[in-house]
Amino acid sequence: MPFPDAHPSLLKALAEREYLEPTLVQAAVLAPEALGKDLLVSAQTGSGKTVAYGLAFAPTLLGEAARFPTKAYPLALVVAPTRELAMQVQRELSWLYASTGARIAACVGGMDIRRDMDILARGVHIVVGTPGRLCDHLERGRLDLSGCRAVVLDEADEMLDLGFAEDMERILKATPSDRRTLLFSATIPRGIATLAKRYQKDAHRIATAGEDDAHGDIAYRALTIVPRERDHAVVNVLRHLDVKGALVFCQTREGVTRLHGNLLERGFSVVALSGELTQSERTRALQALRDGRARVCVATDVAARGLDLPDLGLVIHADLPRDRETMLHRSGRTGRAGRKGVCVLLVPHPARRQIEQLLRGANIKAEWGVPPSAAEIRAHDQERLVCEIAALSADPADDDLIAARALLNERTPAELAAALVRLHRQQLPAPEELTTAPPPRTGPPSSRGPGGPGGAGGPDGPDARPRSGPRTPMGDVAWFRLNIGRTNNADPRWLIPMICRRGGVTKAEIGKIRIGVRETHFEIATQAAERFARAASKPDPKERNVRIEPLPDGPR
Repeated sequence: MPFPDAHPSLLKALAEREYLEPTLVQAAVLAPEALGKDLLVSAQTGSGKTVAYGLAFAPTLLGEAARFPTKAYPLALVVAPTRELAMQVQRELSWLYASTGARIAACVGGMDIRRDMDILARGVHIVVGTPGRLCDHLERGRLDLSGCRAVVLDEADEMLDLGFAEDMERILKATPSDRRTLLFSATIPRGIATLAKRYQKDAHRIATAGEDDAHGDIAYRALTIVPRERDHAVVNVLRHLDVKGALVFCQTREGVTRLHGNLLERGFSVVALSGELTQSERTRALQALRDGRARVCVATDVAARGLDLPDLGLVIHADLPRDRETMLHRSGRTGRAGRKGVCVLLVPHPARRQIEQLLRGANIKAEWGVPPSAAEIRAHDQERLVCEIAALSADPADDDLIAARALLNERTPAELAAALVRLHRQQLPAPEELTTAPPPRTGPPSSRGPGGPGGAGGPDGPDARPRSGPRTPMGDVAWFRLNIGRTNNADPRWLIPMICRRGGVTKAEIGKIRIGVRETHFEIATQAAERFARAASKPDPKERNVRIEPLPDGPR
């Protein structure tokens, strides 16, 4: 028997779902030392924790009975941070408790509250809900938790991040003091430890993986990019990996809207999730992902909390995560339930050291590289097309053979093959030409001033400023011209970052800067000049009127 310690009423449901053996967290909550106790569990998303706490509180709710009593009042409460997670929990518990006669209700924000009122009035055994909606029902006297025997706080660290600390405490205070409290969290930060100490009694601690361990089923790749080419890098990663489902993270709603529009324009089947969507819009977007009409979702961190999407093989950090917890929460959307996943971080080259430090702190080993080039994607397309043709050409129908022979009478095999390739490519978004990011700097940081190795104009320039330490020789340089000068309030403090961003270079590759009345001349190291010229020549929506062009003969 694969679950020897599970309640007998749940074994049939587990067998029907082909649960052959428990996951680590499921086995841990059924261990003798955990039975009947409060539990403090750290487990990664996708580890089977919903079924785990369903198994864990079954003896507390049912005892030795096979079914729940006909009269229904809340015996268990599950609190989840988001609507999607709460609805997912309800679905999981519904099949797990199918033979017990359990009535399970989901009370979540954004849904018709009259429906909740009707369900609660008719009686339920297990309530799953979001903190805000549950508190609303408590305040209005619609939810009576006086008989509650078990409370689960699912993804408690996310609820703290979302500002639900007071709501969680309010809910816990409305339950009996002798209840079981099961606290599940991906990590155990200080706030969770404090909550556990206050509301749990002699809790049994379960850590199914070290808290500093990354998800073992996720392959991490860190790709250095030129900052202004982030959206193009997203396009090429999506094209090259070609997974059934991908989730792309941005920091803000505005970023989601912009990237969603860019991907849609290029022909991707993509939806967006952000806080400004209505519940019906959000539901439609998620349904499009689940039924395969959309393969890419662009979302903010808050909008993607608790998402469990099928066939999600790829997570892209288009905007870098702020901290370790955010990175693990985002990345944990893939590599779930034993499936393998890929997590890609798009790292602007000036941020490489920061991300290296973040990865070390999370105990993640990432493969560093650059985004796939347009040429690599086209070669990959060709390999894929050959495989598709080989699969389709087996046992052709007679009508297909007749049509093929007729075509061969009109065109050469090479012409027909070229037409087939062209048709195939027309169905796919075009890859983007990317600028190669400069290699990482080695050795200790130089002592140059804010104007780069030559300062603001260098020692002999009109805008020279003193530097601490000797000037590092630039070697061979190429000169460039900006069509702004002192009349435009040109200043090295904002010129330097703008030059770096527009041309994909570092401060170390900028030499002298000479600010004139109406234009500015500056040096770029020769080894970076061609790359800089190509990147800087592209139009920039942020600075439409600013032009950068080579100055072949140098300043006069």
